[in-house]
Amino acid sequence: MVRFAPGFLGVILFLLWVWCVLDVIATDQAQMRNLPKMAWLLVVLIVPGVGSVAWLALGRPINAGWTPGATYTRNPNQRVRGPEDDENWGRSDGRGSR
Repeated sequence: MVRFAPGFLGVILFLLWVWCVLDVIATDQAQMRNLPKMAWLLVVLIVPGVGSVAWLALGRPINAGWTPGATYTRNPNQRVRGPEDDENWGRSDGRGSR
């Protein structure tokens, strides 16, 4: 059985807490769910472990990207399109996109 250093879980929880605090600060108030921005900040600051998990599950915008304060949304059904996906790509008559 692998034994981790005694503080490994504490370091992971601290990093999660810091990320959640930054995410609450950077997220636009209009996109937050269930509570106002200041309430979420207080919850995450006062109750770090439970508050961080609550922010991720209940307060963070649905389908938000994983960058703190991301204003765009992830769409799991959206496919990335490159230039080669165009039906005219690579045509020699000049009608293709380059």
